[in-house]
Amino acid sequence: MRIALVGHGKMGAALLQQWRSLKAHQFWVIAPRFAEASAAASVVPPLQASERLAFLPEPPGIADCRFDLVVMAVKPQLMDMVAPAYAARLAPGGLLASIAAGCSIARLHSLFGAAPVVRIMPNLPAAIGAGVSGLCADDRATAAQRDAITALMAAAGTTLWLDNEDQLDRFTAVAGSGPGYIFEIARAYASAAESLGFPPEQARSLTLSTMAGAIAMAQAERSSLAELRTSVTSRNGTTAAGLAALNADGGLSARLTATLDAAYRRAIALR
Repeated sequence: MRIALVGHGKMGAALLQQWRSLKAHQFWVIAPRFAEASAAASVVPPLQASERLAFLPEPPGIADCRFDLVVMAVKPQLMDMVAPAYAARLAPGGLLASIAAGCSIARLHSLFGAAPVVRIMPNLPAAIGAGVSGLCADDRATAAQRDAITALMAAAGTTLWLDNEDQLDRFTAVAGSGPGYIFEIARAYASAAESLGFPPEQARSLTLSTMAGAIAMAQAERSSLAELRTSVTSRNGTTAAGLAALNADGGLSARLTATLDAAYRRAIALR
């Protein structure tokens, strides 16, 4: 499959880390940072079987180049400006995919015409093959195209097909933006460990190792998260005292609910 990745920001680069190992595909990555002075660089070059990845300036000469899949990895605020240069690049029967948060299928149709569309919401751990990606297709995407996208995104981690765009926006709030929340919780936890006297590197290591172990245990166990919490909480013990300070008044639960709701409302606003 001939694939154009338009945009090479953090998320596009994260996906490319995993995609570049897929030998069945050829990738053209189009981003300004790879611009070259040579006039030849303005034309999409052919790739040999052993050359499956090329970086190009933006926008490259369109010439006769067509792609089986164009992946739009630009910010949603830039989509209207960037998309017209690539609308004619899809080969007959080609597929458009977008990882722009909140950029609706209807909006993409208005920019790309009748091409079938799949919206993808990955998250940053895709860079190490541990991402979680939500997928939503319009009714023009064929089963074969859906399968191709599933295989592509499976290289970056877990995939989940969703029934509609509202579900995808909710997925964005939980999983797409989720690593940011986890990193912030870990940062606050490590800072608290420092306040108990641990140096920064030890605090970071203790925090991440504790979180990783707890998550691994939760994934291995069939018990509910509440049951697992209770299993490490002795009456009147240290964990009970900590939990009472953490969420006895429901403040943590309320804050996380508000966090996801704010992200979901922002995804709606970006449609």
